[in-house]
Amino acid sequence: MTSTRNKNSQGDYKLEQEQYRMIRNYSSFENSSYGGAFITSLPDIGIIPSRVAPHHFSKNPIEIENMLFGINSTNLVEHITKITPQLRTPRTSVFFQRPTIIMPKPLVIEPNQRPYPI
Repeated sequence: MTSTRNKNSQGDYKLEQEQYRMIRNYSSFENSSYGGAFITSLPDIGIIPSRVAPHHFSKNPIEIENMLFGINSTNLVEHITKITPQLRTPRTSVFFQRPTIIMPKPLVIEPNQRPYPI
């Protein structure tokens, strides 16, 4: 017996495949909410970054993580090669200018100048 539902029609199949394609494009777009920033930089002071991809900090983040977690450490078939981290220095952004702190040259803290708790 043939199917009489719209779900099995060729037009609905194409519509569903188009929807899947659009979801893939939205999720895999490099600068979407799931992707990275146009220019990745860490704040100088004051703001904590929410998420930075590991490839911004090193050129081989997967090998470093495997070494730290001990993955493949008990492999008796292949010898483990020495992992050398290839670190990158991410750039920083300055959001505001910090005021300069003026300190006295001989910093002397007098013991009788502070209130003593009773």
